[in-house]
Amino acid sequence: MRVPALVLMPALALAQNSPHIRDWKPPVSEQPAPPRIPCAALHSLTGYEYSVLTAEEKSAGEAAFCRVRILVQPEILIEVALPARWNRRLYMFGNGGYAGEKLDAPNRVANRDTALQAGFTVTQTNTGHDAEREPLAAFTVHPQKFADYAFRSLHVTAETAKRVAEAYYGSRPMRSYYNGCSTGGRQGLILAQRYPDDFDGIVVGAPALDNVRNRLRSIANYQALAKAPLPAAKMELLAGRVYARCDAVDGLKDGLIDDPRKCDFKPSRDLPVCEGAEQPGCYTAGQIRTIETILSDVIVRGKVLTPGFPVGAEIAGPNGKSGWDGWIINDAGLPRGALYAESAMRYMVSAVPDPAYDLRSFDFERDPQRLEWIGTVMNATDP
Repeated sequence: MRVPALVLMPALALAQNSPHIRDWKPPVSEQPAPPRIPCAALHSLTGYEYSVLTAEEKSAGEAAFCRVRILVQPEILIEVALPARWNRRLYMFGNGGYAGEKLDAPNRVANRDTALQAGFTVTQTNTGHDAEREPLAAFTVHPQKFADYAFRSLHVTAETAKRVAEAYYGSRPMRSYYNGCSTGGRQGLILAQRYPDDFDGIVVGAPALDNVRNRLRSIANYQALAKAPLPAAKMELLAGRVYARCDAVDGLKDGLIDDPRKCDFKPSRDLPVCEGAEQPGCYTAGQIRTIETILSDVIVRGKVLTPGFPVGAEIAGPNGKSGWDGWIINDAGLPRGALYAESAMRYMVSAVPDPAYDLRSFDFERDPQRLEWIGTVMNATDP
């Protein structure tokens, strides 16, 4: 068993599955490998393990390639893109959220084509379901689809891509690399922990590695926000007060909070309280309680069920939006974190789906154990 090189990157350092592989240059002494059979001949690989649906000549800019689409039962779709001039390396990129993406989605095609132009054989998967037909966690009512999403499709995709490359070029990849962020980051850690022989190098960004704790955190946030919503317009004021309190704690006032654990920001002390009705430049008592809940550990009977959010992400990023916007808070509807948690409670936690489940009914004294088995299937927390 080999141990792959593993690189962990924070969320701000790696956009969702955005490869920087375009900068890779082959050693001068290496010559690219040409195909040894026609692209269409790969149809003959169909057998008991998988079915080759299509094998077609395509192009990505100036790079000609053979695109192979494969079905592994029950619904794992795999794409393997094989360049006409191969650098003898395999590149796989991950998924986001509950996955199920179309393999020809624009962002996925862009990722694939960038690596193809550098000479990589590139592979990707939908992880075993179609998000348009089975949105969010609806697919997990099928145990096999849940297992495929959680771990099986990752190993199957890597191994299938290597077999296809061997058939096309006459040799397997001499090096294999994986890159993913968020769900893709969890996938990278799953590959490192369960299938360490699949890849030589794995780049992981902002991994959603503990789905149980993530869901509990989102539920606690949502329950607080349901009582006292926090509008996005107030995030700039919150960020300003947080950074005024903690930016210089590390000895340098530079717009960065070096270690959020050293920040003693307290909403009840450090935020302006509205006198009477809600106003733009202050927070109601309920909104302050909401912020305190989001920043605090969830503790039940002396046990920390899930940690609070660290301070620092309140500030707006290059896109003008706070790091909370869309995931923790959402003026237009359910925040993404709550949406994912709600879908998990509706479809993942029991044999009988409950499509009408409301997160406000979640009881932190009684219900956390309902989520625990999810972790045994898909958490990437094995040290």
